[in-house]
Amino acid sequence: MQLKNQKLVAIKSIGCRLNISEAGTFAKAFEEDGHLIVPFGQKADVILINTCTVTERAEATCRNLIRKARKSSPDAKIIVAGCYAQTSSDDEVITSERVDLVLGSFEKSRVFDYLVEIEREQKRLVRVSRSDEFFSSATSSAEGHTRAFLKIQDGCNYVCSYCIIPRARGCSRILPISDVLNEAGKLVDGGFKEIILTGVNIGEYKTDDGKNLYHLVEKLVELNGLERIRISSVEPNTITDELLSMMKESKKCMNHFHLPLQSGDDEILGLMRRKYTAQDYVKIVEKVKKYFPHAGIGADVIVGFPGEERIHYENTKSLIEKLPITHLHVFPFSRRKGTTAWNMEDTVHSLEKKERVQDLISLGEKKLNKFALGILESSGRVLFEKRDQDGYFGGYTSNYLRVKVKTDRNLKNSIEDVYFTNVENGVLYGEIT
Repeated sequence: MQLKNQKLVAIKSIGCRLNISEAGTFAKAFEEDGHLIVPFGQKADVILINTCTVTERAEATCRNLIRKARKSSPDAKIIVAGCYAQTSSDDEVITSERVDLVLGSFEKSRVFDYLVEIEREQKRLVRVSRSDEFFSSATSSAEGHTRAFLKIQDGCNYVCSYCIIPRARGCSRILPISDVLNEAGKLVDGGFKEIILTGVNIGEYKTDDGKNLYHLVEKLVELNGLERIRISSVEPNTITDELLSMMKESKKCMNHFHLPLQSGDDEILGLMRRKYTAQDYVKIVEKVKKYFPHAGIGADVIVGFPGEERIHYENTKSLIEKLPITHLHVFPFSRRKGTTAWNMEDTVHSLEKKERVQDLISLGEKKLNKFALGILESSGRVLFEKRDQDGYFGGYTSNYLRVKVKTDRNLKNSIEDVYFTNVENGVLYGEIT
């Protein structure tokens, strides 16, 4: 359904990679409808904000973006879509005159229909419902148009006590294998050399006939023209020997895994309703390293969860110090209305949370730098993205280390062998071999 006249459209997405992939799909749809995409902050006719609700900070960012959008384009049609819209459609910023169209997680794929309606009727619309049967495919490019995010799954059936995502995105749903292969083929034809499989809980990918993530990746490996496959965050309890063995046998699968930890203390993991113990997590990491000795391993950690005493925090820090984690993402606990943890007493002072967050961030930086130092004076394959303002071309190794090379060549979207000569703040510097 087409809008009247060509529009200038600004799209802003915050939050997870899933949101990024969906924003890319929005942009492509507007372009195919004859509209022009402009940077957020420039004057536009339509502004779409794809929102996040995972933390209080994310919600505050959403509200600020809405205000900035109205300030930059007083006459624009402003659309607030996604998770924050789904869970907080009654927020005073959303209900004010600043927003013209509010679309929940299950309505945002019909943005054109609703835009036409508000353009025709000249009235504000709020469309927030729940339809767990619905799945909208989404793809988006990472920086440099070399890597692409491909959404294969949405929603989650887990009941982690701190997490609002099941309420925001509903139950687990998947894109059938045939559709994933079709979308991946389009991305390859578009020039992408790496595809990142993304979703809320991709480890729970299951088709009606019993196929799972293993079978999906197995099919993707056979796709002609696709050179690199990377899987995004995977719940630790869903990693199988079958999947790891198949990935090891394929030169296309990257040796990079993101395994959310959240806490390294069993008592806190129990309160969080996670599906593993600290020792289970250790065994899972050991399993990954058995198949991929040089794997980059990312982990999410929440500090300051209700009931987290100093000993619980020290157990978490100690576990992280011992494990070969290379990319650490640290978050202070944020109470989400509608979750079990909402009613738990917040026993950790905000200043203590900040101190623990900074402590672990510092630890994560040291571990990343140590990991990068460990592969100095060796070579690795790097997919390059773009040149920075200092003249370095940047890209990523298989195990997700950032690499910079000084060269006059245009390396965009090329995969090159690089000899690593130096490390600075976790970034590898090298020379093309």
